Amino acid sequence: MNDLSFLAAEHDPWVVLASVAVAVLASYVTLDLSLKVRTPEGGVNRMWWIAGALVMGTGVWSMHFVGMLALMLPMDIGFTTLLTFVSWLAAVGASVIALGVASHGRYSRRSIALASVAMGAGICAMHYIGMAALDLQPGIVWDWRLVAASAAIAVAASAAALLIFRLLQRVHARRRFAMQLLSATLMGAAICGMHYTAMAAAGFPADSVCLSADALGGRSLGAAVAIATLVLLLGTLLASMLEARLQRVARLLSQSLQESNARLQTANDELLQRALSDPLTGLPNRKLFEDRLRQAVHRLERVNQKTVVEHLAVMFVDLDGFKPVNDTFGHGAGDQILIATAQRLITEARAGDTVARVGGDEFLLLLEGLDAIEDCVQMANRILRAFAQPFELADRKLRISCSIGIATHSLRGDPEKLVAHADAAMYAAKRTGGSSLAFFEPHMAIDTADHLQLQSDLRQALEDNQFELYYQPKIHGRRHRMSGLEALVRWNHPRLGIVGPDTFIPLAERFGLIVRLGHWVINEACRQVAAWSAEGRHMRVAVNLSVHQLRETSLVDSVEEALRRYGLLGSQLICEITETVAIQEREVTTRTFEGLARIGVHLSIDDFGTGYSSLSQLRDLPARQLKIDRSFVKDIESKEDARAVVEAVIKLAHALRLTVVAEGVETQGQRDVLLRMGCDELQGFFYARPMRANAVLGWSLDEAAGLAPAP
Repeated sequence: MNDLSFLAAEHDPWVVLASVAVAVLASYVTLDLSLKVRTPEGGVNRMWWIAGALVMGTGVWSMHFVGMLALMLPMDIGFTTLLTFVSWLAAVGASVIALGVASHGRYSRRSIALASVAMGAGICAMHYIGMAALDLQPGIVWDWRLVAASAAIAVAASAAALLIFRLLQRVHARRRFAMQLLSATLMGAAICGMHYTAMAAAGFPADSVCLSADALGGRSLGAAVAIATLVLLLGTLLASMLEARLQRVARLLSQSLQESNARLQTANDELLQRALSDPLTGLPNRKLFEDRLRQAVHRLERVNQKTVVEHLAVMFVDLDGFKPVNDTFGHGAGDQILIATAQRLITEARAGDTVARVGGDEFLLLLEGLDAIEDCVQMANRILRAFAQPFELADRKLRISCSIGIATHSLRGDPEKLVAHADAAMYAAKRTGGSSLAFFEPHMAIDTADHLQLQSDLRQALEDNQFELYYQPKIHGRRHRMSGLEALVRWNHPRLGIVGPDTFIPLAERFGLIVRLGHWVINEACRQVAAWSAEGRHMRVAVNLSVHQLRETSLVDSVEEALRRYGLLGSQLICEITETVAIQEREVTTRTFEGLARIGVHLSIDDFGTGYSSLSQLRDLPARQLKIDRSFVKDIESKEDARAVVEAVIKLAHALRLTVVAEGVETQGQRDVLLRMGCDELQGFFYARPMRANAVLGWSLDEAAGLAPAP
């Protein structure tokens, strides 16, 4: 090669600079496309692979072609169309390999090496086929050392590009632009280095003639190729950026949709939780309990097809004396009691049992897989022992027991009535005094049906005025004359006849009718006293107030209105309230008693001695009278301790300027003992049974003071 004479070859610096710019831009776009071919969606991968290979190959080829057009020889030159096109195909083929490797994500050193050689070969093929498109005669003389160097540079540039592809995947999006720009500059420099090294390897003999001078060539063509390529690359870059933005928007929308779906699911779960659970304790509610009960019965029926080997049971647990605590200490304290109750029941229940809250202080337990009914008894006794422990409430301890009703089921009986049967058994347990358990028995179902019928009849009775007041005289201890009367309500049932208060008062309280009934009693008593006054007999009548009436803020106004309507003095009416309610409903009682005292109504503490109070606790109440419970009067003749209690109560009451009434006086001996103790008033069958209003005026004073029971 040194013995030959060669043409002086130069390069147009502006065109060279343009080729470098094309190379850098092509590299930047290529790196951007390398990120696209790695997206998770397979269809988008292939689309960007094909489009990216065309753009990348065109960009690299354009740099090569513009770089060759930068060559200036002392003759006109041009490039044959076919070989120029083949060189473009070689560039695209190298790009297909590059982006194909990039699309596989993790690629090994071996795959990088093989792909680098293939890409380098494709780039070399592009360049040297493109140079072959320059048809010279004699042909180009090559410096094979520089040819080898250009090939090595092509392979090295390809390897670097693949490594950069992989590196960019790990770069954070905020740093990616700077890294991508730097990498594109290095790749562009490497591509240009390969191209111009290969150009340096070419020698053009001095006597060469360009046979393809009339083919592709000229500065205008180079400018057109450069501009077209720049437009293509920039368009592709803009499309890539737009697609990236759309993807980000799509991701944000998808994320927002997922978050909305998650919030919606959470809201649905919360609504379902609220629909099926008690908001205070978190226990299942009645709806969920009944659903589990149905499933449990169906399971039991499948298991017990041939022989009864399992049982299930429903326990109805109701707190004893919860309402006074709730009303005295407030609903916050009541909520704490209910939460603690739920925890105690969960602790005593087995892992597979269901504990539910179905009412204010009512709980249900579903016990499955019982081998014997005795298992229910054991669990119920554990629950009763647990409730024997006091509840911790702020700075005080409260004892609240519970009553438990149990209904069992194997294959006999109606499963739909299990809860109702357990409820009936629970009320049977309450009637024994509470803090006990009772199993359902068939006669309780009759009682339950009777109660439901009586409830309906009770509502109608209030509308039809089926109630009547009976009056039992009170006898003055020293004068042996009638000093007043107690009004006792009776129900004239059209089918059952006279129904006593022990039957219908609990029903009225349970079903929210007691307040209406209590207002009727007050108005009727006032009306009757006014009627007696019109006949010349001035009476004082006592009426009983329920705890539900005391909670009515309008009670005092209602009593005052009744007195005004019938022209009575407040002192002609005595309101009686039991000792237990007076203490446990202390705040309500004090407010109501003060209001009644303000209008002149006398106040009495009934059933004294049966509660947990003392006279010191009652002295703050504006009461005028105490009534000793009949349980003490009954034993006053035969038991020394009963006499001692009654005598102490009378003396202490007198010390506090309270009058004392003894109820339940049935014998002359009881009367004599009480009179010796200084009891102020006596009431009981010894003197008279409760009677209708029209019989009161005919009841003679001789009968009232007699030594024998009245007929």
